[in-house]
Amino acid sequence: MNRIDRLTAILIHLQTKRVVKADEIAERFGMSLRTVYRDVKALMEAGVPIGSEAGKGYFIVDGFHLPPVMFTQDEANSMILAGKLVEKIADKSVREAFNAALYKIKSVLSDDYKDGVENLDSNIQIYFQGRANTNDHTFPDHFMTEIQRAVARKQILKLDYVNQAGEVSQRLVEPAGIFFYSMAWHLIAWCRLRNGYRDFRSDRIKNLNNTGEVFNERSNVSLKEYFKAMYAANQNLEPAVVIFDKKALNGRPLSSTTTQVDLGDRIRAEFVMDHLDFIARWLLMYGKGVEIESPNRLRERVAELTEELYSHHIQKVIS
Repeated sequence: MNRIDRLTAILIHLQTKRVVKADEIAERFGMSLRTVYRDVKALMEAGVPIGSEAGKGYFIVDGFHLPPVMFTQDEANSMILAGKLVEKIADKSVREAFNAALYKIKSVLSDDYKDGVENLDSNIQIYFQGRANTNDHTFPDHFMTEIQRAVARKQILKLDYVNQAGEVSQRLVEPAGIFFYSMAWHLIAWCRLRNGYRDFRSDRIKNLNNTGEVFNERSNVSLKEYFKAMYAANQNLEPAVVIFDKKALNGRPLSSTTTQVDLGDRIRAEFVMDHLDFIARWLLMYGKGVEIESPNRLRERVAELTEELYSHHIQKVIS
């Protein structure tokens, strides 16, 4: 990456958060802190209003915005692929929001890129067993966008929730996180009615309202205890603990994790696992950039898949 491209990328990165640490910039772009300081100074000399907070990092002064960003072909292609996945596993609200964003991205592409995106769009198919409701109730299935907003802002949600027996109850909940397992999205939240953490399948929510009331974050200890109880009650669920090299993640966020611990140049993450083979195949894409702490059978399955791949391809080389 030449310096002009790097300066532009740093400027974009600075606009993704309220405050960005110099260490974070250095790690993402593989450069020294000294180079980060020099590049930020160059941006400031070019007229970009960048402020800094001692011990915290850099920030863009309110009111400054970049002109429309041009996407590369690879970036546009990745959004098309992501869109195919969104169609299969997201609810109506997320699909509509993503499609609106995708149209905006397409609108700023060059003509050559637009042709390539259209060709790719018509030649990608994802076969995935969709989510299905398990009773006769009709569910709106369009609350995920509001749920995500409440998780991000720590706002209390009011739910009309239908359990497996078809019984409807009204709950006030404090969202803790969103997880995808057993072919459905699940909202883990502190339920004020039950006075404890509970698991709410998003496709069993009949009505949802965001109260706008902000709650104080509860102890992580109680949330960990909830997950222990959840694993005990559901034999098909178990935790998987994996350490990722940040370089292997290449800036991509880890979603659907119950906990994340920053280890400097690595991240220790815990997942809710209900499909061993799916998780094993997903981890293969990170190559040597992952270390599986537990369970042993996940490590063994990844090793088996690696041996299968090696055997398959070495035969081609020998022949």
